[in-house]
Amino acid sequence: MVLACIVLAVAAGLALWWRTAEGTANAATPGDRSVEAGFSRDMAVHHQQAVEMSFIVRDRTENEEVRTLAYDVINTQATQRGMMLGWLETWELNKTSSQAPMTWMGHGSMYEAKDGSLMPGMATNTQIDQLRKANGKDAEILYLQLMTAHHKGGIDMARGAVKMADDEKVKRLAQSMVNGQQSEMDLMADMLAQRGAKASR
Repeated sequence: MVLACIVLAVAAGLALWWRTAEGTANAATPGDRSVEAGFSRDMAVHHQQAVEMSFIVRDRTENEEVRTLAYDVINTQATQRGMMLGWLETWELNKTSSQAPMTWMGHGSMYEAKDGSLMPGMATNTQIDQLRKANGKDAEILYLQLMTAHHKGGIDMARGAVKMADDEKVKRLAQSMVNGQQSEMDLMADMLAQRGAKASR
């Protein structure tokens, strides 16, 4: 009788340990519809456009200040994009989703995607074409305006991840995006003022 009780107690203990361990494992690996997965997918797309615009303006102006900013955006956001795509790979999740962008924030139906602008802050295809055709000061102003809007949208998304994500490394990266992009927005406001312009949209 005593042995049977001991066996039952051990079995119950093992079952509890397994449920706890399984829950911990599941918590450590975000699921397909998690905040972490949605943020990583959406921000990877968002970042890709910032990198694209920065490569364009780099070849449309000789101004070293703008070229340095573009270089910083390229390096920072390409690196962060690589991290997020790497996480999705590690989590064994697809890098794309059938869900609308920002569904993980509860905003999936609040933004009407148009002309290549899939999320708030993203430039349209028409605006990208305008940047490709601009030169010198005109290219600088358009880039700074588009990137300011882009950063605003990115910061809102990153703040959502800071607030809602469970994975600490995701929260840390998102907070670094908020800090870094806000700093760049302040810089871009000064650069626009120097050119007699201001942020649009």
